Amino acid sequence: QVRGLCGTYNWHQQDEFTTPAGDVELGIVAFANKFRVPGTCPAPGPVPLDSCDAFAGHREQVEAACAILLGAIFQ
Repeated sequence: QVRGLCGTYNWHQQDEFTTPAGDVELGIVAFANKFRVPGTCPAPGPVPLDSCDAFAGHREQVEAACAILLGAIFQ
C-alpha cells in the first residue's frame, strides 16, 4: 500500500521508481522530478546533488523530513 518517494516495499525493485502517474522511471533524477512542485526549487541536473549543499537554507526542513522516514512508523 506504500507508493511514491518511499518506494513500494514489495521486494520488487523493478517498481521502486513508480511515479504518481503510475509509470516507472529508470533514473533517480527523472523519478525525483515527477514529485517536484514547480516553482519551489530548481530541477536537478543529470547528476544528483547533495540536498544539504544545494539547499543549505532548508537543512532543518530536510532533517525533519528524514527523521519521519527514519522513525518508527516506517520500520
